Amino acid sequence: MNENSKSYLKRWKRCWHVAPDIHLLLKESKSLDSARHKMMNYLNSSEAAFRNDYFELSNADFILFEHSLMVLKNFFSMRYERIAKTSPLEFIWKASRDGDSDVADDFIDEFEHLFRAIKGNTKVYPSYLMEGVVSPDFEKYSGRVAGKKRSDFLDLLGENIDEFLERYPDGLKPEIVAKRKENKKRILKIFQGTEENWKDYIWQFRNVIKSHSGLEKLKSVIKLSDSEEEATSLAIENNIPFGVTPHYLHLMDEKPSDYDFAIRRQVFPPIDYVKAMMSHKNDRSIFDFMREHDTSPVDHVTRRYIKVAILKPYDTCPQICVYCQRNWEITSPSQKAAQVLKKDIDKAVKWIAKHDQIMDLLVTGGDPLIMSNKVVSELLSQLATIPHLRSIRIASRVPITVPQRIDDELVDILAKYNGSQKRFLCFVTHFSHPYEINQETAEVINKLRMKGITVYNQQVFTIANSRRFETVALRIGLKMIGVDPYYVFNLKGKSELINYAAPVARILQERQEEARLMPGIYRSDEPVFNVPFLGKNHMRAWQDHELISILPSGRRVYAFHAWEKNIRKVDSYIYTDISIRSYLNKLAERGEDLEEYNSIWYYY
Repeated sequence: MNENSKSYLKRWKRCWHVAPDIHLLLKESKSLDSARHKMMNYLNSSEAAFRNDYFELSNADFILFEHSLMVLKNFFSMRYERIAKTSPLEFIWKASRDGDSDVADDFIDEFEHLFRAIKGNTKVYPSYLMEGVVSPDFEKYSGRVAGKKRSDFLDLLGENIDEFLERYPDGLKPEIVAKRKENKKRILKIFQGTEENWKDYIWQFRNVIKSHSGLEKLKSVIKLSDSEEEATSLAIENNIPFGVTPHYLHLMDEKPSDYDFAIRRQVFPPIDYVKAMMSHKNDRSIFDFMREHDTSPVDHVTRRYIKVAILKPYDTCPQICVYCQRNWEITSPSQKAAQVLKKDIDKAVKWIAKHDQIMDLLVTGGDPLIMSNKVVSELLSQLATIPHLRSIRIASRVPITVPQRIDDELVDILAKYNGSQKRFLCFVTHFSHPYEINQETAEVINKLRMKGITVYNQQVFTIANSRRFETVALRIGLKMIGVDPYYVFNLKGKSELINYAAPVARILQERQEEARLMPGIYRSDEPVFNVPFLGKNHMRAWQDHELISILPSGRRVYAFHAWEKNIRKVDSYIYTDISIRSYLNKLAERGEDLEEYNSIWYYY
């Protein structure tokens, strides 16, 4: 046997070791059709054996078995081979006969864990959360004794959770407040501003860092990594939207740290993102993932749902998020040309007024709160005359990027159009990480709440905020300042953002293993996936999405079923995820213990 053959066998050894009978079955199959027939028979007989209790399997292991069995049947079916345009079975069949096939290690990882699940050998239990905790046999106890033992057990689990939460402090902690005071002093000195300037949102808008000269000032406040500086400079040179407000800058640590990683990733683009944007800078419509071109019945209006529409009166933001859904149309920060002309807003409002099935309107952009109080008031007064509008949502990130913008006059304007049993007005914002929470932001949230305006949060779930209990820490921080978690968005599958993505399996794992451990009022958000053209798809249930295949690269292929599926016949959206192994490797680079994530393979 040559050295190459030995390395091939070693690569697959861990997979075949888990299920030697499957290896033999495939190896003896003389054709792909024969392999398919034998594998389907094998899976069906395995299911029958466990369902009929011919072999004993714990309930917990049976659930993992059942789900993985369904996935393998999908992978080996001709229907899903046709839809996904790949044959996972062909690759493992060739590997069994030839020693290897043209697949990545990520692909082999997936089959190793699928085979573990159908063999009842996942090694998921005990969970990392059980470290140092012994679970009593509660069936041996009853009454008060049982209650006390249960309570003691829960205390120990809670202490383990707290160890994770302590990794992610918010900006209300005294030591972080003190650090940010020093940051602000340095910013004001470099920008030649005063404390009064800092409180003035116009000053914040005017000093948004978006040019090379601004970048030099920024570098006097915080240290950039070489990659951050290179990519940001290239973005500025090529007119790729970039911007940071002085307020948001002061949330960053002087040197890159584990605390401010997610904040920096919000605004400093990675080099591959910049190059992807450059490659289509003359026609950025290719990045219109949600197909807003096809769901806009009139300029500045988007409509994907029966009762909901979107109005976009302003085409940019004071600060640019790298992963912005509308990076295909967003201009540079606070650009004057971004203001939609009044005559065009009037046309859009008239169109909304003519369509009485629209009961909810999301006013977004860009960020509509770049507009002056006068313009905001005029727009809301127009919308308030539309009788079928029962709710108006203001979508804005300024509580986080420029909280100074939420002044008393604006709050009074918003409050004027809230209530009266005719409609309600609420506020929707985008906190991404607990480190974004600070005293100024907490104060403006309180202003809104004191006027009866509910504030909701939509978090975008990325690799930067996806560590164990990181999103839980955000939920807790938000509830403490009066913000209700609303949605957790799986990062949209835009090709230029692949290095920001966390796999679908991770957002499902987070929901089941971390959010589920919190009281219900702290997990009121819903994990969702945005299907192009059609809109949000809830991710909790199998009836809304299905894992149908896996590419040779190890990237899973999902079919997301549109919300309209039981109303009219509509095709599912086929989505290619990032590989789980590539995601875990990035976590390892940040120092994460991958043993804490080992159940991720069993979320589909």
